[in-house]
Amino acid sequence: MTGSPPTSSPDRATPPKSPPGTASGSTPASPGASAPGPAPLTGTGHLEVDPDLVGHEAGDDADSTMSSRAGLSDTTSVMSSIFKFREENGRTYHTYRAEGQEIGLHPRGLRSNRPLDLQHYMCVQMQDNRLYVSPAGKGNPLNRVLDLGTGTGIWAIDLADEHPETSVAGVDLSPIQPDCIPPNLEFFIDDVERDWNYHTKFDLVYGRMLTGSIRDWPRLMAQAFENINPGGYLELCDSLNPLQSDDGSLKEDSAILKWNRLLVEASDKLGPSLKSALHYKQQMTDAGFEDVTQIEFKWPLNPWPRDAKYKELGEWNYFNVLQGIQAVSLMLFTNVLGWTVAEVEVLLTQVRKEAKNRDIHAYWPV
Repeated sequence: MTGSPPTSSPDRATPPKSPPGTASGSTPASPGASAPGPAPLTGTGHLEVDPDLVGHEAGDDADSTMSSRAGLSDTTSVMSSIFKFREENGRTYHTYRAEGQEIGLHPRGLRSNRPLDLQHYMCVQMQDNRLYVSPAGKGNPLNRVLDLGTGTGIWAIDLADEHPETSVAGVDLSPIQPDCIPPNLEFFIDDVERDWNYHTKFDLVYGRMLTGSIRDWPRLMAQAFENINPGGYLELCDSLNPLQSDDGSLKEDSAILKWNRLLVEASDKLGPSLKSALHYKQQMTDAGFEDVTQIEFKWPLNPWPRDAKYKELGEWNYFNVLQGIQAVSLMLFTNVLGWTVAEVEVLLTQVRKEAKNRDIHAYWPV
């Protein structure tokens, strides 16, 4: 989801409005240069089922990309493919994420931070190897960028590496960012829901996977609007719960749908809601942004799609679910819904089993 504030000065024209359902992003060209940007993204659309995998589960020997082999666990195999993806796209995996490394005041090693970084790879892959999809930096210089809820800082680090001419700031409540960072990047520990006190405005404010973290989205978007230069952009990338299917293969009585709906119910009671992405477009418009564009993607539950790109996304998402399901469930189910730990674990066992089933063609809208 992207939006731009209206232009207030004659020398900063608002980029032309994108057609509905599309957006584009490009590296700012040098003065006098004319370089075409990448093709617009149009979202996922319909995903065909891979007929060769019907009846198989994720991790079956029938699927060589998911099976345990050469003494490697499934997780190790998938993470290895991610490292390869990073290398193929001209990026390196930072050495501070070595196994067992603990960052910041709160001990968080590679295993704890892995789901955050895995989601980063998934977003970049989903967006055709782009860090953002808005036209930020295409019509105006990309001088300053703010990353909301930066987490491990991986997006901010990649952007700073890719745009050494840009000053990048990442802000988060948790001090889990590395010390070894590009010279044009700074991290700040702060609450983005409090008053913003930045002295200089930004050309791009970016937020990813913030659903369930922000209590007052209209206020956040209003602050973003006030802190973005004319012609700049606010871009949000988030998932929508619960998961869906287009062919009815996700049954109403399925354990994984029950689990996801209960998560949403608990988040609605506790606040903030896991359905916040439903309202971003209208909230951006209400805050004053123009040319608000929404692009819809799909994150498959497992590698059920025929398309190679989304099959790989399904592989990664399968392990994303396995790694994060317990952590995201226990607090909400026990503290909000009143379940016992034993009851939660029984449900999660059923959820893990269904997550492997290639006959369930489910996905999360993103």
